[in-house]
Amino acid sequence: MIDLPAVEFHIDSQGIGEGKGLVKRYRYGLFDNDTSRLVLDLQAPGSLDRMFTLPPQGGNGYRLVFDIRPTSRADFLANVRKPVAVAHRAPTQSVLAPGQSVRRSKDKRVIVIDAGHGGNDPGAPGAAGRPEKDITLAVAMETARQIKASGRYQPVLTRDRDIYLRLRDRVEVARRKKADLFLSLHADSLDNRSVRGGTVYTLSETASDREAAALARRENKADILAGMDLADEAPEVASILIDLAQRESMNYSARFANYLIPELKKRVLLRRNSHRFAGFVVLKAPDVPSVLVEMGYMSNIQDARMLGSKEGQARLASGLLSGIDRYFESVDREQF
Repeated sequence: MIDLPAVEFHIDSQGIGEGKGLVKRYRYGLFDNDTSRLVLDLQAPGSLDRMFTLPPQGGNGYRLVFDIRPTSRADFLANVRKPVAVAHRAPTQSVLAPGQSVRRSKDKRVIVIDAGHGGNDPGAPGAAGRPEKDITLAVAMETARQIKASGRYQPVLTRDRDIYLRLRDRVEVARRKKADLFLSLHADSLDNRSVRGGTVYTLSETASDREAAALARRENKADILAGMDLADEAPEVASILIDLAQRESMNYSARFANYLIPELKKRVLLRRNSHRFAGFVVLKAPDVPSVLVEMGYMSNIQDARMLGSKEGQARLASGLLSGIDRYFESVDREQF
């Protein structure tokens, strides 16, 4: 893991690429407002032999060079350093309209829209040439635009640009803004490129199927893949499923999913058994009904093209807004 001052990467890839020799693959992107991060996945244990800078030469600018040599597993583990604790910067978030307050007014419910992945965590590579992090941000921005235009709700984005956010920070945005709903947007990839269609996930102690369990494992490792394992920093996660407030939120989340799925189905293709259950970290806010929407598969060329098109993004946003409307109509009827 290599941290640099915030830089602009000029590399023809989707934020991830195949390496050579000891380096199996690499990932890069903006980690926070001031830091860019490069993560190298090694084929085998290695250690840093030399690090040096080359001056501009032959049309190239300055170059930062790392020489990594193979080493034994024992030596590798002996030289692993734990991350140094640093002051944590609040995640970036915004309402769509610049300068507008994100505090909930008496007559508007707060909807937090989470664009999955970002920065040096590109998510799934796209069959149509765009990574998952770009698609989720585009759909999140369009959804926030449509929600704001309706005049009925207050939209809040967990991120409004290509930046990395830790999973628990995404949850914390929803809790801090006292969100009435939390929607996390994703677009996964499968080995079987013929599989396509969307799925809505809500939290459960047990996954509804093997695919759901595998997907949750991949998404929950996003912080580790970005170079930082935060498992020990969120002690409430370990016991959150047995908390009474959490269970109530789980019930409301499932209820929202049941209203959302028919509205999405009118506009985009969904998979069979489109309501599934898994233990996603981003769904574990104890006091906010939350769903994770897998909008389609980046590995499928038809899904990838739909997700990358303005028209497809507008249809998805329209379905999300209609599902939100139907859910709150039912909640309001219950209160009278």
